[in-house]
Amino acid sequence: MRKMIWLACLSYLVIGMAHVAAGSILEPMMARYGLDYRDGGQFIMNQFLGFLVGVLIAPWVSTKIGKRNTILLALGSLTLAEAAYSLLLPWEWMLSIAPLAGFGFGMTETVIGALVIEYVEEKKATTMTQIEMFFGVGALLMPVIAALFIKTGVWQLSFPVITAVAGLTTLLWLVLSFGKVDDLIAYRPPQAEQETKDHQPLKVGYNRMAGPFLVLGILFFCIYVGMEMSFSNYLPSIMIQRTGVSEASAASTMGLFWAMMAIGRLFAGRLAERAGYGRFLIIAVAAGAIVFTVSNFTKDINLSLVLIGLNGLIWAGVFAIGLVYVNQFLPGRTERTTSLLVASGGLGGALFPKLSGWTMDNASADWTLILYAGMAGVMVLLMITMVISARKLKRPANSLNEASK
Repeated sequence: MRKMIWLACLSYLVIGMAHVAAGSILEPMMARYGLDYRDGGQFIMNQFLGFLVGVLIAPWVSTKIGKRNTILLALGSLTLAEAAYSLLLPWEWMLSIAPLAGFGFGMTETVIGALVIEYVEEKKATTMTQIEMFFGVGALLMPVIAALFIKTGVWQLSFPVITAVAGLTTLLWLVLSFGKVDDLIAYRPPQAEQETKDHQPLKVGYNRMAGPFLVLGILFFCIYVGMEMSFSNYLPSIMIQRTGVSEASAASTMGLFWAMMAIGRLFAGRLAERAGYGRFLIIAVAAGAIVFTVSNFTKDINLSLVLIGLNGLIWAGVFAIGLVYVNQFLPGRTERTTSLLVASGGLGGALFPKLSGWTMDNASADWTLILYAGMAGVMVLLMITMVISARKLKRPANSLNEASK
């Protein structure tokens, strides 16, 4: 299991790089193709539409070809898409390829997340935040690499870097053995699968009381991922508009955000297990709303950097802890619940960058920050309602956390 967790960490590093690549080079790419922010938002939106498809069909695909083969399919698709990006094809082709990249990192994220939540027996939150930390490392490395490439006038080399790392990760999933875990992630013929199910407890479906809680969780993830992806991808452009920094320096601010994300994920799991998942999430999103609000009142570069770093720390554990929190109240449907939550995040990641691009073009970066503060405020209300709703659900007998504190 340990070897698989480390390979899962490497996989999350790859999808972290892929998630933020477009935002890291958005300014020079728009200049290369003669685009505006709405066009850039369309590129990001197309990626997340593919992400949405990959997430939604991941449970079905894994039942047909096995979890390991599903991961190989996903990472292979991502590798192919990034290789095609490297060719700097006409813009219409780039838009057409974008869903394939999203499909790859969306399916990878869903299957690996479900594996961890379902098969790791102790300290799920800590393990999940450890893996998410590598997502943050990838999302940190990509802007730093992109900034160096932008400075030297070869920003397009960002795509081959992702291609190489994604290809290596695909190869490792293909050739490595994980011992007993191999049986859990391998393809099982229908007859063998049925025999296994006959000796397992019947899966618990979503009952009427679970419905409102699940809907709240879906809305929460939709807004959260939409906000995070919009903020991180448009952060360089926001900094250029508000502080007048150079393109390379602006790309580095995204690196700062993800660096603090990665650091925060070192501690988020332990803090959540001590405080209770529900309490941790409420405090985090409320603090995030406050920081976004304060950010709108300053254009000082130094203070802006401090607030960007705070944002990274505050939001560090929200995604991973949110997945564990919702799943513990909906036992027996881990893969489906994880798929629905990540899919709703993909929908938010597709829609809200487009909205952010519209506000950047037609209003200003200030209004874009106000939009993010408003989204964080809505998340606070959703999280409070979720905690109240969770009290009506039967808590799993083996829960280690007073999650609804």
